[in-house]
Amino acid sequence: MKQHVVVYKNLPDALLARLRHEFDVTYFEAITDANRAQFLHALTGAHGLLGASLPISNAMLDSAPELKIASTISVGIDNFDLDYFRQRGIMLAHTPGVLNEATADAIFSLILTSARRIVELAEYVKAGKWTRSIEESMYGINVHGKTIGMLGMGRIGSAVARRAHHGFGMRVIYHNTRPNPEAERELNAAFVSRDDLLAQADFVCLMLPLTAQTERLIGAREFALMKPSAIFINGSRGRIVDEAALIQALQNKTIYGAGLDVFEKEPLPVDSPLLQLSNVVALPHIGSATHETRLAMATLAVDNLVAGLRGETPRHLAN
Repeated sequence: MKQHVVVYKNLPDALLARLRHEFDVTYFEAITDANRAQFLHALTGAHGLLGASLPISNAMLDSAPELKIASTISVGIDNFDLDYFRQRGIMLAHTPGVLNEATADAIFSLILTSARRIVELAEYVKAGKWTRSIEESMYGINVHGKTIGMLGMGRIGSAVARRAHHGFGMRVIYHNTRPNPEAERELNAAFVSRDDLLAQADFVCLMLPLTAQTERLIGAREFALMKPSAIFINGSRGRIVDEAALIQALQNKTIYGAGLDVFEKEPLPVDSPLLQLSNVVALPHIGSATHETRLAMATLAVDNLVAGLRGETPRHLAN
């Protein structure tokens, strides 16, 4: 009898066919209120689970006694309780590496668009308001030669820092759980305390994973430490930031602006004050959203799942 796999994210046809050739597959393109009950019922007989963008609670998994592996199409694992997986002996696989460069591109685009006010001024032109040379009040700020502070110097953080150093001649400072000798050699990056980073950086770039220790790590105190000319960039997880404190810092001009790809609640509510602020560039969590990268992530997630169900060690295990 074939093992049962539950897929809860849209997959390319070829990858779905590959799974169906080897396993009994229950497929959901996405989980909605309309099909949530069916999804929960499918879990009861699942040996493998594959998807993304959905919190998977321990209660859900309690109803899946045969589960061997969950494979998420993401590098982040904050939708799962890692301790629970360890206790039950369930494998949790993820997709680091393949999304580094695309995500770094998106994050650096936030740096450029926030500093040069690209979105705001593009809308100005589209609205037919460009009738003469722009005034000084509409100028942006330089990126080249400035100081970028990386809060987190892992794979993606390092890729962002490479763009900053090699492409824009930026001074790189960073704070991490441990020093990164490779970044220090290649990028002349300086390891500093978190408070020193906040005080010195022209661009504060948040690239930390969401954990119990990092949730709401950045709040009113941290924004107060930043320069009034600083731009805050978040390409990691929204819940690492106290969003109300960020809004206040932007409204009060405690900091110059923000470029955000992630938020406390996603999708971002239409009544969010962030959408009313001209000094905010807000994107719909597009870090890895290119055709090539999403295909590579889905392929790796399927590879991980297949390996785990065959009794092999998946390429990328989070636990």
